[in-house]
Amino acid sequence: MGHSFDTTAAVGHCPFMPVFGAPPIMIDHGHGTEVFDSNGKRYLDFLAGIAVVSLGHANPVIADAIAAQARRLVHVSNFFSNPIATSAAMSIDSLLTAATGRPGQVFFTNSGAEANECALKLARKHGGPGRYRVISALGSFHGRTLATLAATGQPAKHVPFAPMPDGFSHVPWGDLSALEAEIDDSVAAVFLEPLQGEGGVVPAPEGYFEGVRALCDRVGALFMVDEVQTGFGRTGRWFGFEHSGISPDVVTLAKAMGNGMPIGACWAPVEVAAAFVPGDHGSTYSGTALATAAVEAVISEMRRLDAPSLAVQAGARIRTRLHGASGVSNVRGLGLLLGVALEEGIVAGEVAAAALERGLIVNAVNASTIRLAPPLTVTDDEIDEAIVLLTDSIATVRANAA
Repeated sequence: MGHSFDTTAAVGHCPFMPVFGAPPIMIDHGHGTEVFDSNGKRYLDFLAGIAVVSLGHANPVIADAIAAQARRLVHVSNFFSNPIATSAAMSIDSLLTAATGRPGQVFFTNSGAEANECALKLARKHGGPGRYRVISALGSFHGRTLATLAATGQPAKHVPFAPMPDGFSHVPWGDLSALEAEIDDSVAAVFLEPLQGEGGVVPAPEGYFEGVRALCDRVGALFMVDEVQTGFGRTGRWFGFEHSGISPDVVTLAKAMGNGMPIGACWAPVEVAAAFVPGDHGSTYSGTALATAAVEAVISEMRRLDAPSLAVQAGARIRTRLHGASGVSNVRGLGLLLGVALEEGIVAGEVAAAALERGLIVNAVNASTIRLAPPLTVTDDEIDEAIVLLTDSIATVRANAA
């Protein structure tokens, strides 16, 4: 059992910078879909660290891999290789070669934002002089660094940090004609998510990615896909872009690939990755033995479980249980990345707060949508319990608003 901490009494102030707001609870430990706060209260985690802990909290296979690696080798500089990082890179490339038909290469990072930074630099280097622009979609989210924030199609987030880096523009999500009007031979890349997670859990419209691929080919731009939230089985395929059947030029990854270990990756086909030469990019912690041991264990375990099929089955059960539920207007998304759209007048933030009180962790991605992204290993009983908690929370908020 853990302990509650009174940080104000201990040090006179909160030890964390105030960028996340005051946390409502302190999570002490977890197993599978369950987590427990420092007072011992149980919660069902239907956010999974924002689509990160896809194989469940404290998964013994991943924990054992990390512990064993920590006793063998944690880190060497990138002047040298290490066996586990090499194996993990090959495993990622194997998945993406199968999905794209193009063998590629990997750069390991520490986060999704860093994977996207790598992709943006690769696009500019590949484009060459005069070809530096990147087009992304309104409503997108690509990270919090200056470049990835500039690529993020949420102008309100740019204002406190202006001026933004130059060369980024945004078009409406799903609007091919708007992209066609914006794209020309100054564009190095188009950068899109297969499903906008932070934008409200909104999948790409039918035919959109195919049209984007054709426009990129027409002007010679790269089509880069941000799979940070959608990758590794979350949508019911190994990667979200597979739903459209296109082959992207760059794919960025993070979140689920480490099951909580901080790690990301940027992958590109060999001929695209060749734009980089020694000195163009780097990271002290690129491909540490410790983090890549988690990646190798995650991919192996996801293959064993057929993770994409788990997402399909569990996602279908959630949709069935929510069909016709009072206060729910529709459920959108793919696999186990779902947005529960609430009827007018029901505030998603209030529903998320009411659910937390009942022992269910979800989040409001906007004023009218609750995001569900439980571990892919979630059980039928856990889904059924969570749906009762969620629908009860919706009913309470609706009654209070009446």
